[in-house]
Amino acid sequence: MVRMVSKALNKMEILRGFIQIPTKGNLEFIGNTSLPCLTMLNGNPARIDKYGRLWSPYLKRRFSVGTKVELSRTENGYKVAPNESTQGLLPSETRLNEVKFSGPNLEKAIAGPCSKAYFQAGPICIFNDDILKIDAIKDNSIDLIVTSPPYNVDIKYETYDDTIPYDKYLEFSERWLTKCYGLTKDDGRLCLNIPLDKNKGGQQSVCADLTTIAKKVGWKYHATIIWNEQNISRRTAWGSWMSASAPFVIAPVEVIVVLYKKRWKKTSGSGKSNVTRNEFLEWTNAVWNFSGASKNKVGHPSPFPVELPKRCIKLFSFVGDVVLDPFLGSGTTLLACLETDRKGIGVEIDRNYCELAVKRLKGYGIEQQKLIG
Repeated sequence: MVRMVSKALNKMEILRGFIQIPTKGNLEFIGNTSLPCLTMLNGNPARIDKYGRLWSPYLKRRFSVGTKVELSRTENGYKVAPNESTQGLLPSETRLNEVKFSGPNLEKAIAGPCSKAYFQAGPICIFNDDILKIDAIKDNSIDLIVTSPPYNVDIKYETYDDTIPYDKYLEFSERWLTKCYGLTKDDGRLCLNIPLDKNKGGQQSVCADLTTIAKKVGWKYHATIIWNEQNISRRTAWGSWMSASAPFVIAPVEVIVVLYKKRWKKTSGSGKSNVTRNEFLEWTNAVWNFSGASKNKVGHPSPFPVELPKRCIKLFSFVGDVVLDPFLGSGTTLLACLETDRKGIGVEIDRNYCELAVKRLKGYGIEQQKLIG
């Protein structure tokens, strides 16, 4: 079996963060592993696609064009190194991924060590806690919040009552929006995924009400993105059938309300974006069309797909920024952080959902460093 291959890296590999395993050694080097698959590269999450390309955020802009590297297979995945000890490495100040995958980088956002964390691995940290009570996250430390809070539409969570009176739900929303406002940097943003409206338990203008509350506690409004998740099964009632007496008008969409703290222009952080031209053109059109996630496949009653936080993260934050999800659920936002080179903090009150998030992170190839029993 081929255990090592050597090759010179081209510009596309450098910019996009992959290594094309040479065809002549592809089968033996990968073995009989079914592709695509998840793996590790130099201790960092990686994947091999169906074309035999080894992808990892660790690789992006790490070497210069033409650098000859040796790629070897190890017991835990793969290892890459330049043929000569220093040739081809970019200056240390531009090697963002080398910094990103070490736990201490979260210290600017976390009050003290991660000893209170349920799970911590590289750029990812999970707290089994209540966002209203948590004191482990520093004020003015978060670059972007991406979250989908409880909708109050009778979703069967394990430890949260999703059928509280609507006025109590709005009070709860004001409390967590206030808490998150304090955690966010002055140029920080909030992407809030909520229903446009709801009809269970009476018609309520959820988007309008929560946007009003967010502005009341200090958040400033920027935009509303319409997410057409193409889920016609949400139409469960017609009111009066083919009659003007009492018809229900239901929009089978959700929204992502984009808010910011004090100023919209972002000046903190690395200043480096990894959104592509085509992504930028498509995503700045505020009608997004992609399918939702299956609750049966994910194991959570109300998951959103990775595509949603990935778009928000790439569009509204810089590489290396700290992203928070105060209602982590099944951990989707943290999966998107791994895909987009961001640090991620998740807060989840339900211990079983914390474990589900850890399981999904492991499936993405992240190496467990800390798990509190």
